[in-house]
Amino acid sequence: MIVNAATQRALDLIAQRAADARAAFTPGALPHFGDTTTAAPKTRLAFDPLSVSAPANDYFLLGNDRGQAAYTRDGVFELHNGVLCTRDGFHVRGFARAGAATSDLRVDPVDAALGRVSNLRIERDGTLAYDRSSVDPRTGVPQSQRVVAGVLALARFPLAARMQPSDDGAVSAPPGVVPHVGRAGDGNFGDLEPMHRDESRIDLNRSLEKLHDAYLAFDALLAAHRAQGHTGKVAMDLLK
Repeated sequence: MIVNAATQRALDLIAQRAADARAAFTPGALPHFGDTTTAAPKTRLAFDPLSVSAPANDYFLLGNDRGQAAYTRDGVFELHNGVLCTRDGFHVRGFARAGAATSDLRVDPVDAALGRVSNLRIERDGTLAYDRSSVDPRTGVPQSQRVVAGVLALARFPLAARMQPSDDGAVSAPPGVVPHVGRAGDGNFGDLEPMHRDESRIDLNRSLEKLHDAYLAFDALLAAHRAQGHTGKVAMDLLK
């Protein structure tokens, strides 16, 4: 079936409205459209040392296995095979040391293999740190040493930039738009809020209303196309 431009726009609108509704409970999620945005962003306690809230309008920088960049405001992270990841499997990117390019944030593989990683946490300046547990071989006394695995990267886009949501929980940058990347508390970005989670900025009820309106508009468009086709058939019959 050939889909004309108007029908494609209607289908795209339904997909975008549906994506907003699905993301209504995703921490930090932002809607496609301003008419479903809630009031000022709110955070809540998470009691999770790997949950963190980013400054307003800033994003965490992510990467996937194909080296593609993505972004999220959902600061609920986990450690998978020694690598800091989102719940959807994206690797969290950051700076392993000052002046370095961004890379996946990971704990020391030897520490991970030996089970010496404890109290893993994200601090206000984005530092991913943990305590290296060991035992003094001479005295048998337990020891603990603070280890810095790296610092989370933050990204900021122009306010007018419309991020492109996807079904995997992340967003991508609009074509041709390059973000400013830095770290929390560097003079350009504010501090993070450890052990907090952003509330979604999407009003679920309003999103469902708009999704319903988008379906009604699509149905009306299909009805108009059917009527137009019927009129054309009647005209052809009269000409025969």
